[in-house]
Formats: sequence, structure tokens, C-alpha cells
Amino acid sequence: MNKKRLAKIGYVAAAGASFLFSISLWFTGSKQEGMFVGLWVPSILSFGTLVLGSSTRGK
Repeated sequence: MNKKRLAKIGYVAAAGASFLFSISLWFTGSKQEGMFVGLWVPSILSFGTLVLGSSTRGK
């Protein structure tokens, strides 16, 4: 498995973990914290796109 594919899997796994953590916070009564953590998901995915997209732009 090459490094780029491993990085993609890492970013998607981090976003998925953030999503699941957000859901668990929401349903345990910490709704504001759940919404805050839920905002991490698009941030993680866009950061991954930025990092992985910039590595292929120079080639």
C-alpha cells in the first residue's frame, strides 16, 4: 500500500471517528459539545484534500 492511499484512509478514519464521537456526545446529553465535534468532520476532510491535492499538483 502506497503512502498516498494510506493517508487517504487515515483522513477518512479520523473523520469517521470524529463523526461517531459527535453522535455519542449528542445522545449522552452533551448536545453543544456534540455539535462542536461534528464540525470537525468537514474540517478534517477538507484538510486532507488540501494536503493530498497539493502533493499531486507539482507533478
